[in-house]
Amino acid sequence: MADRAVKRVALLLESDGPGGAETMVLQLAESLRSRGVDVCPIGPANGCGWLAGEFRRRGFEPEVFRLRRPIDPRCAHDLAEVLRHRSIDVAHSHEFTMAVYGAAAARLAGAGHVVTMHGGTHATSTRKRRIALRWAFRRSHAVVAVSRGAARHLESTLRPARPVVQVIHNGIRPVRGEGAGVRRELGVREGEILFLAVGNLYPVKGYAILMRALATMRRDHPELAWRLAIAGKATFDGPLDDEGRALREAAEKGGFSDRVHLLGHRSDVPDLLAASDVFVMPSLSEGLPIALLEAMFAGRAIVASAVGGIPEAIRPEVDGVLVPAGEPAALASSLVRAATDPSLRSKLGRSAGQRAVERFHVHTMTAAYLRLYQESLATARRRFPASSFARLIMR
Repeated sequence: MADRAVKRVALLLESDGPGGAETMVLQLAESLRSRGVDVCPIGPANGCGWLAGEFRRRGFEPEVFRLRRPIDPRCAHDLAEVLRHRSIDVAHSHEFTMAVYGAAAARLAGAGHVVTMHGGTHATSTRKRRIALRWAFRRSHAVVAVSRGAARHLESTLRPARPVVQVIHNGIRPVRGEGAGVRRELGVREGEILFLAVGNLYPVKGYAILMRALATMRRDHPELAWRLAIAGKATFDGPLDDEGRALREAAEKGGFSDRVHLLGHRSDVPDLLAASDVFVMPSLSEGLPIALLEAMFAGRAIVASAVGGIPEAIRPEVDGVLVPAGEPAALASSLVRAATDPSLRSKLGRSAGQRAVERFHVHTMTAAYLRLYQESLATARRRFPASSFARLIMR
């Protein structure tokens, strides 16, 4: 088996709405296919369907899993049947749920197993989740984190005996956009600075901090002409939820609601980036965000929080401006600096674009995962006792 090439890979993800992990999995699938690998995407049967639709549009044949209750051994058996039916060599699971159920299914099907954790602390937030992750990690050939910060968190929280948590940075395929139409759509006037944030309207994205920073900026620098656009969903194709309403209220209270555009989910992010002057990411927690990499490839000046994997991508004052997370005054000062210094924006954007090409291209990421797949295939074990899984997760 050690000499056999990896021909079929399953990519398992517990969510299927538009987001960073979903975009990474989609681009990884396309890149693997370009290298001759047959890819089987597997996602939730009861999701919103965005990711499955994107896979079908690109010519893939996705499968689904059904998690009927929080602890569902039948789900692992069903996944194993899919892996056998599609003759999968290696199952690549993303995030907590699929790490656990994917590890069990891969053992049942005799396939290799690789886990990627995309960051955040929710996966390790309870004792039961930590026990389940340790169990899954021990039954996987490789565990990957998308940043060194995420790897350190997993190792310090879980202290897995094996395997060691490896780091493979996310990578994307660059897409060039056209921004003139977006600036017309948003009514951006000559000389106005367009700040852009891309990310779903979740509290962890730090948009409340951004609103406080903008209020400070408007108060202290009333002469500045600017607008803010946020591209990200509240609920998929639905109305603004509490977070979206709170942002609206904060903008109204700060007296700049006419300058803020909550765009919802957008499929034209390259055009939005091309239209923008400054990309802002005020997140409180991150792995290695895809939106940040997209901004780097677009050559935008970046102002971002120094959290998670962001400092691994952005060298301070070289590829962007980094600020402490959760500090609106520091964020406001950096936004003013970027807005008023076109030469700084140009310098940071050029450097970010070069670094993206060198470090964060999808081809670089794909090559690293292919090496892990090959090693995993060589060590895949068969005849895993299903009762072990049931006993573990019923604790």
